[in-house]
Amino acid sequence: MAQPLLKPIKLHDLELKNRVVMAPMTRSRADNPGNVATDLIATYYAQRAGAGLIISEGSQISEQAIGYINTPGIYTQDQVAGWRKVTNAVHAKGGKIFLQLWHVGRMSHPDFHNGELPVAPSPINPNDKSYTPQGFKDTVTPRELTLEDISQIVQDFKNAAKNAIDAGFDGVEVHASNGYLLHQFFVSTANVRTDEYGRSIENRARILFEVLDAIKQVVPAERVGVRLNPSLHNSFGITLNEESIPTFDYIVEKLNNYNLAYLHLSEPFTNVSAVPYAEPHIAKRYRPIYKGNLIINAGFKQESGNKVIEEGDADMVAFGVPFISNPDLPKRFELYAELAEADKNTFYSTGPEGYTDYPTLEEEQNEEEARA
Repeated sequence: MAQPLLKPIKLHDLELKNRVVMAPMTRSRADNPGNVATDLIATYYAQRAGAGLIISEGSQISEQAIGYINTPGIYTQDQVAGWRKVTNAVHAKGGKIFLQLWHVGRMSHPDFHNGELPVAPSPINPNDKSYTPQGFKDTVTPRELTLEDISQIVQDFKNAAKNAIDAGFDGVEVHASNGYLLHQFFVSTANVRTDEYGRSIENRARILFEVLDAIKQVVPAERVGVRLNPSLHNSFGITLNEESIPTFDYIVEKLNNYNLAYLHLSEPFTNVSAVPYAEPHIAKRYRPIYKGNLIINAGFKQESGNKVIEEGDADMVAFGVPFISNPDLPKRFELYAELAEADKNTFYSTGPEGYTDYPTLEEEQNEEEARA
């Protein structure tokens, strides 16, 4: 009997060969002045084209959106050309790939902006670390976005989405998660605005729907995904309060109106069972609310991934670290093969080591036979 993870699925008109999703992961290999995706990055993603769907690493939508070193952008024509190498390589291997659209907001640092402050809904320091060209540095108090700034950011998301399609991506994912800019708007501990983007749940969620309305002018809604992390707590300066989960309930319910490719949710990154106002079981809470395709992520293994689909709490499962060290992850699942361990020391380094040099199961076996 086929494992649930290995059954095909349709995202509207897009046919996926399995339900194993490669999660978006920052790998910091765009180590060039223009933050352009390279041949090495193309090789990395093509090696993992056995995934039903690849979601790329976060790709900044503008210079203002940058907050980590060596991350590829999607706002210049050189960046579009670089990403086109990636999509061509993935498609040549029969894969499907979405680009994740990213603005880090207050998680950035003046070092990325010629000394100018990073931006956020409100001038509240997340009191975290930013990964700058000089290493990790303390975050600073950001500049509060004006209404004109917000309008420009919505336009930047739209332009980036169009660029992604021009680069050959099958769709885009809006990164509204993990303490980055859109998530900062949602949470009343990060957003104390008193205008139409603050005060109420509807207002704090407004920017996401403005972004989606703008993107669907250039990309069909059924080729757009959204990523959320409702129970993120004490990470990236985000803390939960009594309005956090009701805000995400509102967002997820309203997303039903958009006919999206999927909603991508994360289970809590930390144990929140003792945290007031937290929801420890994200898939179980939101599966009954959301009517479209649901991807769940964070800490899943083969067995738990099959189980969450079998029990009807998700349609697909996104795997992160296992895909780093197992480029042929779906094949290993098919054969119940042992998984290789990833080297954490090379997660954010440069060059091929710990990036494109992990062998497939077949390559491992060929090496063993050659040694025998």
